[in-house]
Amino acid sequence: MSLLFQPLNLRQLTLPNRIAVSPMCQYSAGEDGLATDWHLVHLGSRAVGGAGLVIFEATAVLPEGRISAHDLGIWSEAHVEPLRRITAFIESQGAVAGIQLAHAGRKAGTWQPWRGKRGSVPLNEGGWVPVGPSPLAFDPEHAVPAELDAEGIAGIVRAFVEAAERARIAGFKVAEVHAAHGYLLHQFLSPLSNRRGDDYGGSFENRIRLLLQVTEAVRQVWPADLPLLVRLSATDWVEDGWNPDETVELACRLKALGVDLIDVSSGGTSANAEIPIGPGYQTQFAERIRREAGIATGAVGLITEAVQAEHVLRTGQADLILLARELLRDPYWPLHAAGYLGDASVPWPAQYVRAAHRDTPIR
Repeated sequence: MSLLFQPLNLRQLTLPNRIAVSPMCQYSAGEDGLATDWHLVHLGSRAVGGAGLVIFEATAVLPEGRISAHDLGIWSEAHVEPLRRITAFIESQGAVAGIQLAHAGRKAGTWQPWRGKRGSVPLNEGGWVPVGPSPLAFDPEHAVPAELDAEGIAGIVRAFVEAAERARIAGFKVAEVHAAHGYLLHQFLSPLSNRRGDDYGGSFENRIRLLLQVTEAVRQVWPADLPLLVRLSATDWVEDGWNPDETVELACRLKALGVDLIDVSSGGTSANAEIPIGPGYQTQFAERIRREAGIATGAVGLITEAVQAEHVLRTGQADLILLARELLRDPYWPLHAAGYLGDASVPWPAQYVRAAHRDTPIR
């Protein structure tokens, strides 16, 4: 059996393989962030295609934390049933449903990407005033956020906790706190976006404070037998920004709070970052965090080939492979990868078996 298709144990949960659907915003939620048939088919097809873990897109813990007005939400009880319909189907296909709990901070309230417009939606067209650690816009096309005060910060922590409680009722068995890609919790981490002078800004200890508070509070309400993940941007790719040394130290702190795996990405805080994109360009960070912090990691970023994914696992760079765009191109990538690697232990869905074997006639 290839390592890619060996189970992964996280606490008392066993993922059937090491392939995960990385959270990908679909900008297709219904009114007030409700999940739709699009999400059922989009996410369900990746479960049918053989992914072991299907993580839903960044799901906002507050309405003003949505990247766009068309993003999924989990800030109210009304969100639970539409989500539970999807998690039940994913589980029926032998996969595990995960949710990424998120708040976009100063990058909230933007257009759907295919609208051909950039930046913040004007207030008179349905936009809103975003919030952030400091009144610094992401770029000239984004609105200047309102600086969060102590009450607002406490409200953020509470919103993550309540969202985690709803997520469990909705049938999720993996929760991920989104602290990457320049969204709110990452904004607090990075000196590029955090210029505060209080207990949440300045020093490394202060900048990581909110993420630690959110993580600790979520871990307390998330079932002890189920895993908690955190997605981090390992570097801002900008001088004097958040860096890999800080990420390793933060990962150590998160592990001590009961985090089970760090989902390692990069970038997102600076619109002008120069990122050396190439195949597996972020796996180096996953490997370092795994080695130096002693915590399981997930690797993501231009991993497209089965042998490449297998190599990442066999060389100890990561414990989990997260695929995004490649799974958009091919929802059945896991099944095709198993065939390429010669792993006969991976079954096709019964409904597709005849198509999987080219020499079997369709009747």
